[in-house]
Amino acid sequence: RPPMRGAPMTAAAFAASLGLLAVSHRGCGRLASRLRGLDRVTARRAPSSSFAPPPASSSSAGARRPAPLAPPCFDENSSLPSKVKVALLQLPVGEDKSLNIANARAAIEDAARDGAALVVLPEMWNCPYSNDSFPSYAEIIGPAPGRWTARDGTLAKEDDNEDGDEKSAPGDGVGSDAASVAMLSDAAAKLGVVVVGGSVPERCADTGALYNTCCVFDSDGSLLGKHRKTHLFDVDIPGEISFKESDTLSPGTELTVVDTAVGRLGIGICFDVRFPELAMACANRGAQIMVYPGAFNTVTGPLHWELLQRARAVDNQCFVLTCSPSRVPGAGYQAWGHSTAVGPWAEVIATTDEKPGTVHCELDMEQIRVRRRNMPLEKQRRGDVYELRDLGAVEKRRL
Repeated sequence: RPPMRGAPMTAAAFAASLGLLAVSHRGCGRLASRLRGLDRVTARRAPSSSFAPPPASSSSAGARRPAPLAPPCFDENSSLPSKVKVALLQLPVGEDKSLNIANARAAIEDAARDGAALVVLPEMWNCPYSNDSFPSYAEIIGPAPGRWTARDGTLAKEDDNEDGDEKSAPGDGVGSDAASVAMLSDAAAKLGVVVVGGSVPERCADTGALYNTCCVFDSDGSLLGKHRKTHLFDVDIPGEISFKESDTLSPGTELTVVDTAVGRLGIGICFDVRFPELAMACANRGAQIMVYPGAFNTVTGPLHWELLQRARAVDNQCFVLTCSPSRVPGAGYQAWGHSTAVGPWAEVIATTDEKPGTVHCELDMEQIRVRRRNMPLEKQRRGDVYELRDLGAVEKRRL
């Protein structure tokens, strides 16, 4: 006989293997029977309406009113840049307004020299962040849009005349009262950059009311928009921080979305970032970048600052930029700092610490298209269940 390969199987081992196969076969049969029973039970039970998946025919129509606008960067014929270099100026702020303006001007010039096309300043960059400071540092700012130029240290709004010699009357944003605005407009025009001018205290020429206001200047120096902080910072956290902007400031009543040389921007200021509806409405108007000058404090900043930025970015699949003052030792208000750029996938593109400095980054607008294509939230909204209504946009369309 030829030799056997491997160890010979004894009769006992062979019998045991047959028994194991029989047990396994019976176990699989019982499992299959139970699964068939579960299928029959599931088929008899109607799914709960609270957890039923959306029907295949459900539509997103009506989830946003008015219907959403696509960002201009989606237009294949658009001349807007596909990539935008950004500079976030985290400036130290003191009591000397002239020095604050000079420091801001120098930082804008440095940013432009380094190739930035969009420059963002912090909240209340021309004065200390305090209710005592807002009235005395306030400036009268004319209506937007408008074309502003600095002449002999004063601010004048150009009229439609070609010579542009006529100066605006007091109360239209003229004179040393608007020195901060004059500098921003002049820097934007001379350097050819879009400037989101952080915020400064604004005094209304007609009513005397004070606002926390962000001015946006295009690369030719024209004032494109003026956002008055919509949600005032009124908080009281016992033992940690208490502040009420409403003691001196009035809230704005409109959203601000502007078309610039680098794309369509939505603007909010600091506390505005806590309200997702504002960002949603701006994104619905086609904003591809949400910009929030802000001055979070050292109590809320560590937990909420980055979290809120990333939430607004991923909610709306757009870029979010924030710019804070730097922290100044001994100042009455301690800013958190950490100016940050966030992408539409909620990724932190660039950030910094609490010290003075500039955050440089580049935004790739194609990422908005990619993220919205990969996760088409706009097509998946449930207009039959909820809606976001932009009252300002609805009213404008009625007019």
